[in-house]
Amino acid sequence: MEYTPRLRQEYSDRVVAALTEKFGYKNVMEVPKLTKVCLSQGIGKAVSDKKLVDSAVEEMTIISGQKAMATFSKKDISNFKLRKGMPIGAKVTLRGAKMWEFTDRFVAISLPRTRDFRGIEAKGFDGRGNYTLGIKEQIIFPEIDIDKIKNITGMDITFVTTAKTDEEARELLTQLGFPFKK
Repeated sequence: MEYTPRLRQEYSDRVVAALTEKFGYKNVMEVPKLTKVCLSQGIGKAVSDKKLVDSAVEEMTIISGQKAMATFSKKDISNFKLRKGMPIGAKVTLRGAKMWEFTDRFVAISLPRTRDFRGIEAKGFDGRGNYTLGIKEQIIFPEIDIDKIKNITGMDITFVTTAKTDEEARELLTQLGFPFKK
């Protein structure tokens, strides 16, 4: 028997039926689904301290459960003392079971741990059914040990869906448990 993440099972059992009822899809393949989750982190202080990128890659690997990779600058910017090819951030893209596991942990555990949390803004949709939100502190993830953190950094998380409109994507994410502000 193959393992199926809890949120993936819930999507198959409940969310597909709810979205079909609301939007009147004729075919199951029309129903929007989550395709990937991209986590990215830019470290501005990495210009002066290269070890910050290594710690960011390590933290992002712990958070996502998949090896993260460093990102490098594409051009020289003298005002920022930045040279082409310098490491300036970290990123990881999740698909399949790891994506469903991360999304489940993010919605159920990490978001409620945010200070003064009252829901997430619905302004992060891009017009094509994808949703991006920013996290100010990586310590909201329970996998991160606060005592071992050198500095608190934020990250951007993008949820890529097959939805054609923002309304469909918002309904999909709401059905998956995302707590949007009213």
